[in-house]
Amino acid sequence: MTALYWDPFDTTIDLDPYPLWRRMRDEQPVYHNDKLAFHALSRHADVEAATRDPRTYSSAYGTVLEIMTAEPMRTGMMLFMDPPEHTMLRTLVSRAFTPRRISLLEGYVRTLCAELLDPLTGEFDYVQDFAVQLPSRVISELIGVDPADREEVREEIDRAFHIEEGKGIINDVAIAAMARLHTYFREQVEARRKSPRDDLMSALVQAEVPTGDGARRLTTAEAADFAGLLVSGGTETVARLLGWACVLLAAHPAQRAELAADPSLLRNAVEEILRYESPSPVQGRTLTRDVLLHGTTMPARSKVLLLTGAANRDERAYADADRFDIHRRFDGHLAFGLGIHFCLGAALARLEARVGLEETLRRFPVWEVDHERAARLHSSTVRGYDKLPIAV
Repeated sequence: MTALYWDPFDTTIDLDPYPLWRRMRDEQPVYHNDKLAFHALSRHADVEAATRDPRTYSSAYGTVLEIMTAEPMRTGMMLFMDPPEHTMLRTLVSRAFTPRRISLLEGYVRTLCAELLDPLTGEFDYVQDFAVQLPSRVISELIGVDPADREEVREEIDRAFHIEEGKGIINDVAIAAMARLHTYFREQVEARRKSPRDDLMSALVQAEVPTGDGARRLTTAEAADFAGLLVSGGTETVARLLGWACVLLAAHPAQRAELAADPSLLRNAVEEILRYESPSPVQGRTLTRDVLLHGTTMPARSKVLLLTGAANRDERAYADADRFDIHRRFDGHLAFGLGIHFCLGAALARLEARVGLEETLRRFPVWEVDHERAARLHSSTVRGYDKLPIAV
């Protein structure tokens, strides 16, 4: 048997990491990569426990391998914070990003699906023509991006996720795009302070939490950071989720036919798709203390990658875990994380996936994927399709 080696930047491994992740769970549940100097946890119980323990597994040093630092980042971004700073910021953001605000979007999502899908016939790219467009336009509507700016914002998001060999997302193209997005959202937030609208950016600047000496509101930089995080993360991960759904349902035509005949099955199907092919299967943390696990000591300040994608296929947590089954009954999965960093956009992602698939199946109950012309997207934290030609 070959030596066990996993590298999140290896595009060949990334095509199908599951056999290797199974070996890691069985043989080295605390894996260490000497070349890139990180540990990795792959069992469901271990990843779940780490995700729920931010005191030990810190996000303050970064959560993507290539940007993780030796000292806390102090960027002001909620994603790279621990309590108590994270608690206050999350509370403020939650005041604006409410379930009611999300639920009101279903009609808009359905109308937008029709607008995007109705012109498509014969052969088209499901990801580029639909899966990328839908979440980008929905999140832009929610946040309040002016219609005239939406396509440029979407293109900037694409550039912000630009990947370069040996550098990952830390490259001049991605960094410049993130800077432009931040500048754009700062300007928009400042405009909302002067003239509020009925949108999330206005809600962000108006939200407040009582404190001992008054009330705390988001600064312009904090509100801009969250808007940028939401529009980029919300677009990227939902696009990969819909792409995986397209591939999985083509590979399981009987289950696809069931969903086309009974859309009420889609809620559970979306959860199974998230479990089976997690769009973001790797999250980074940094240890604040020594941790002994499965006979291996991970020293304080170690970089630890939590393989939620591997954990979601752990047979210790899911019977016949490598089988895709839209009828599977299970308590939950780790695709959105857990604990204090549970994805704030989870409800929106579920809504977009459910409605997007329902409207797809309504128009196209059968399709074939052109795997020869499909193109995958590879990064240290996201897996999915960049281009996905299909014939209907």
